[in-house]
Order: sequence, then C-alpha cells, then structure tokens
Amino acid sequence: MKKVLLLTSIGLLFLCMSVSAQKINTDSLSLVSKISTDQLKLGKLQNQIEQKTKNQQNASAQAQQSANENSTAANKLSDNPENKKLARRANNKAGDARSDSRNARRESNSLDKLNKDIQDLKNRISNNQAKLNMHIQKGSAGPATTDAIQH
Repeated sequence: MKKVLLLTSIGLLFLCMSVSAQKINTDSLSLVSKISTDQLKLGKLQNQIEQKTKNQQNASAQAQQSANENSTAANKLSDNPENKKLARRANNKAGDARSDSRNARRESNSLDKLNKDIQDLKNRISNNQAKLNMHIQKGSAGPATTDAIQH
C-alpha cells in the first residue's frame, strides 16, 4: 500500500513538472510568434519610410512654390487692383497655395505617424524579447525536461 502511494505521488510529481514545462514552452512559442509577426510588420513599415519622406519633401516644396506664386500674383494685383484678370489669377493662386499647404501637412502627419508606429513596434518587440528571456531563464533554472526528439 505504501509502495502504491509512493509511486502514485512520484508519478503525479513528474506529471506536474511536465505540464509546467509545456506551459512555459507554449508561452515561449507564443512570444516567438508575436516577435516574428512584429518584426515582419516593422520591416514593411521601415520600407515605407523612404517613399513617405520623399512625398513629404515634394509636398513641402510644392507648397512653398505655390506660396511664392501666390505672393507674386498678389503683388501684381496690388499694382493694378481694378484688373479682374489679375484678381482671378491671384484668387486661383491663393486656392492652390491653401490646397498645397494642406497636402504638405497631411504628408508630414503621415510620416510622423509612420515613425511613431515604427517606434511602438520596436518597443513591443523589445518587451516581448525581454519576456521571452525571462521564460528561457525560468526554463533553464527549472528541471531539464525537453520534448525534443534527439537524432
């Protein structure tokens, strides 16, 4: 009777250790999966930086050019305020300048959001890697149970 009780308790002990190791292994695999997915997203976002930067620079240059043209049209109109043709041109140039400046702000905000998303992903990857390191340290400090098949 004592042997059965002793063997049963030893069997339960090994079962509990195996379940604990599987839980750590599952958590580690989940973290590795999250890290891998986040790194893929990070790569895609980083590939967009160059194009977004070019778009922002082009939009900014266009906004500056439109503002200069608007200023020139306004100066011509101030020389001859009764000229309807110059008034119409100045009004059109002012509209172009407003539109281009709005576009430049939109592109700038898009680039800022992209940089923020990249930084957030880097932080999330770093946090998940720290958690994974904790799981690895816990796994190596505990009993050496592996589910891997050795060849």
